[in-house]
Amino acid sequence: MRLFAACLFVAGSTGLAQAARVVYDWDITYTTANPDGLFERQVVGVNGKWPPPVVECNENDTLVINVNNKLDTMTALHTHGMFQNNTGYMDGPVGVTQCPIAPGHNLTYEFVIAQHGSYWIHSHFMGQYMDGLRTPLVVHALNESYKYDYDVTFPLQDWYHAQSTTNIDLFLNENNPTGAEPVPESGFMLNSVNDTLTFIPGKTYRLRLINMSGFSMFYFSIDGHDLDVIEIDGIDVQRKTVKSVYLTAAQRVSVLVTAKNTTDVNYYMHADMNVDMFDIIPEDLLVNLTAPLYYNKDSTNFAASEDVGMGSDFDDFPLVPVVVEKAAPFDHQVNLTFNFDVTTNGINRGMFNEVPYLSPKIPTLNTLLTQGNYSLEPEVYGPQTQAIILKHLEMVEIVLINLDAGAHPFHLHGHVFQLVGRGPGVYDGSNSDVEWFLDNPSRRDTIQVPAETYVIIRFRADNPGVWIFHCHIEWHLESGLAATFIEAPDVVQQRMTLPDSFIETCKAADMGYDGNAAGKQGLDLEGAPNGVYLLYDGFTARGKGAMAGCIIAALLGMAAIIAYSRMDPLKEARAIAGSKAAKL
Repeated sequence: MRLFAACLFVAGSTGLAQAARVVYDWDITYTTANPDGLFERQVVGVNGKWPPPVVECNENDTLVINVNNKLDTMTALHTHGMFQNNTGYMDGPVGVTQCPIAPGHNLTYEFVIAQHGSYWIHSHFMGQYMDGLRTPLVVHALNESYKYDYDVTFPLQDWYHAQSTTNIDLFLNENNPTGAEPVPESGFMLNSVNDTLTFIPGKTYRLRLINMSGFSMFYFSIDGHDLDVIEIDGIDVQRKTVKSVYLTAAQRVSVLVTAKNTTDVNYYMHADMNVDMFDIIPEDLLVNLTAPLYYNKDSTNFAASEDVGMGSDFDDFPLVPVVVEKAAPFDHQVNLTFNFDVTTNGINRGMFNEVPYLSPKIPTLNTLLTQGNYSLEPEVYGPQTQAIILKHLEMVEIVLINLDAGAHPFHLHGHVFQLVGRGPGVYDGSNSDVEWFLDNPSRRDTIQVPAETYVIIRFRADNPGVWIFHCHIEWHLESGLAATFIEAPDVVQQRMTLPDSFIETCKAADMGYDGNAAGKQGLDLEGAPNGVYLLYDGFTARGKGAMAGCIIAALLGMAAIIAYSRMDPLKEARAIAGSKAAKL
């Protein structure tokens, strides 16, 4: 076993240097890896290696990532949790803010980071980050809210043996009518099943827990140690001591852990998968993951397990941000009810308000920037982009209603939001059992909505741009569980110009770079991706015609039977015989 030290950062340099330009040169390449020790597979790495390097910088630095795509397929990068103020085209989701980077082509992502905290970078193209293109992003604060001795970046990861494209084809398939998601073959803490951690007695460690999974939710704890929660999704919170925390896909939680003063006992760290999310649990899937925490690597003496796993009582709603922001009354309410069902193309899909998201032919941000006053019309962005227009600076309330039997994590690009309310069942505005958090509600950018419940979140529309809001279970995003917020389009047109490099990226990918969702002008949307909807629960016009025809045919048949039953066969035979005799 080896000490995980690549991301160990000694804290204490509070007088951080003035803003710098931090540059990473990334060749996106294939390589091989076997982090679970079960199967060596092709992965997507950086500069011929996996895992990709951890990205670190300081608050107010300019981060530059020069991407050279050496794959035989497209790619794109999203810096998860970054606001991208005035640089929305750097956000990364394909079809939303950019075209994909074609094989053999380059694109530079460059933006100022006016935030601090724990984030991550991942591909935002067709489930590709589940093939390994994902890494932590740590932004060190100019003035930390808490003191600690060591800073440890601590990813949690589920792991698949098949390529993401293979699993997507199996998932979005007529032969999978229940929509059963591919279950990972394994998972691990840090970057492999062999990684460990070593504590120095008496020191305080900041563990930046980052769930970089495509599907799995984890419950994390350390035997014999308390966890002091100090940050969620880049937001510093008042110190809260707990025994365990949960992180759904894409969430981040920083905890302070104070090492013991003795070295006679070692301990285990636990990361237990939430098995409620899996349709099946393979017999060989290890769902209760452990990794050693050493005080003395020469000792085999480990403390007894205190793992509670899915019995954790951790709750992120009551966490109190250090910077106080009271909930303001909303100006614009958006109801997003979601479920999964078979659609008109025979495939089980996720959908908001019974409509699955379909990516347009032109990136939505490009449409906003090239369609003038039409940018104020949601229709211009396509019939199935779930485009919602927001006015500048209005307070937006999203009511997320989960009709599904599983929990789902939702991420909003370009913002953090307040967690202002929750409750069981369906919210209609008159519910008496809403649990409200309005004084200084918890804030984050990714929230879990438990099965058959609702969650109410609010954010200020103060970041003009195009921001996708989607389930961060990657299978569900690919199936259509997403919407796009078109925030202050008139302001965007005044402030933003699309860099030439993004236009060239579209050309290299053989895609259009201007026009509406169909690549045309104005509201001529013929050819825009469309036509995949929830199966109609009733009779269509054609069905009604067919039913009418069946009824008429049935009535005629019954009339013939009745008429035939009233005939006297002997009488008819005598009449025929008499007629023949008379002729003779």
